[in-house]
Formats: sequence, C-alpha cells, structure tokens
Amino acid sequence: MTQPRIAIIGGTGVYNQSHLEGAEELLVDTRFGTALLQHGFIKGREVYFLTRHGPGHAVPPHLVNYRANIAALRQLEVSAVIATAAVGSLRRAIAPGSRVVIDQFIDFTRGRPSTFFEGKGGRVVHTDMTDPYCPDLRAAIVRAGKSVGQELVERGCYLCTEGPRFETPAEIKMFASWGGDVVGMTNVPEVVLAREASLCYAAIALVTNYAAGIAPAFLTHTEVLEEMARGKASLDMLLAACVEAIAAERTCRCRKTGGGFRPREEGEPGGTP
Repeated sequence: MTQPRIAIIGGTGVYNQSHLEGAEELLVDTRFGTALLQHGFIKGREVYFLTRHGPGHAVPPHLVNYRANIAALRQLEVSAVIATAAVGSLRRAIAPGSRVVIDQFIDFTRGRPSTFFEGKGGRVVHTDMTDPYCPDLRAAIVRAGKSVGQELVERGCYLCTEGPRFETPAEIKMFASWGGDVVGMTNVPEVVLAREASLCYAAIALVTNYAAGIAPAFLTHTEVLEEMARGKASLDMLLAACVEAIAAERTCRCRKTGGGFRPREEGEPGGTP
C-alpha cells in the first residue's frame, strides 16, 4: 500500500526537524506565491518540512502567506499535515510546557486572505468545518504521545488573534468566557485552507506561557522562544513518532468536505528543486 506524503509545518521555535534524513531544499511556485520547504524522510516515510515564519523567523503572523504554503503542499500531493503552534494558555489548568491536540478554533483575525475561493468564475464555496482538525490525525498524535511517554492534552479550543501584538487582559478574559483554551496568532486561516484543499490536518498547540492577566509578569517574545528551545528535542521526538503513527488509509471525511481546490491551473509551474 502506498504510504501517504506527510508535511510538518513548524511554528515559532520550530525551524528544523532533527529526525529528517536526507533533507533537501525545495522551492514551490504557486499562483499565490512561492513556498520554501525541505524534503526528506523520517522512519522511511516521505516528509516535507515547512517553516511557517520563514528562515530566521522573518515573517510576522499576520503576513504569513498561508495560501502559498497550503497550495504548495497540495501541489506536492501531500495528504496529511501536522502543524505546531506556540500559544498562551487561557486556563490555569493548562500550564506552560503542556501540549494540546486542538479540536476546535475561534477566529478573531481581521485582515488575512482566508480562502482559496473568492467567487472566480461565479463559483461560491462554503466549506464544512464541523471537525476542523482531522480526527484520524488527532488520534495518531495521541497514540504517538503515548508511544514516546509524553502526556498530551487531548482536546482544546484555539483562539486565533490577528497579532503581532499580544492580547490585553480584558481580551483574554473574554476569550476564556467564549470557551477558548489557548490563544495564538497563526492557526487560522491555515486550518481552513487545509480543509479547502482536502488535506487531513491536525495541530499541536505548544503552551509557552500563561496569557496576559493570568501570567504573573509582562509577556515577551524571548520568553516564548526560550520555552520552545527547552522542549525542542522532545518535540522532535513526538513529531517523528506522529509520522510513524499516521495510517496509510484514513476513515475521516476531510477529503469529502473539502472545497475541491485545485492547486494549479493547466500550464502553471510546479515544484523547483
């Protein structure tokens, strides 16, 4: 049985994957822009690694070209995507250092291109988001966590803000009252675009701090990077285990509920090594 092509999207503090063997850089041209990836193998499986914020964390969250990134993965015939996202906790019970396999999101972004479908040719698409994150991939992440002895929070709601500023204590209080568990700046529209592209997509929220008003001190980006650095080795181990745990065949509805996005029209370029 053909093994799926898998992608890992690394967020803040995740700029490489130490278990990726034979890594080679790959530029993929899409109609939305160019995406830079690494291609290699983990435990014999073909894997693409994409750094969301670009080399050196040069791209802020509100300017990430989410459409180019997801379109590139679709062009490369990736079928399963595992993403990471650094977050703040809205709940004292979810302490810094926790890893949350998120199952829902609330979108509080404002100015980002959030869809592949903009009415071109009179086509309007409304994509079902009942299960925003692939249940089969989420289950694979949970299995992977157990296999490497890492305790994961198996459910959680991700509240996505526009950024790049941190949130106010008043906003955090409101987000928690809405049912949010963690807060970050990047998972939307990435998760939506993945569904529109009929990709199986799941995300691990990496809790680096308590959010404003809960944290005992002012928040800094340095604090986030330091917490990510402390957990990088164990995170790489978890991600490698996730790759191994993904089944060749899945029973989810991700492909059926996608919007049928085509990554390129006839004659458009593909990947350039």
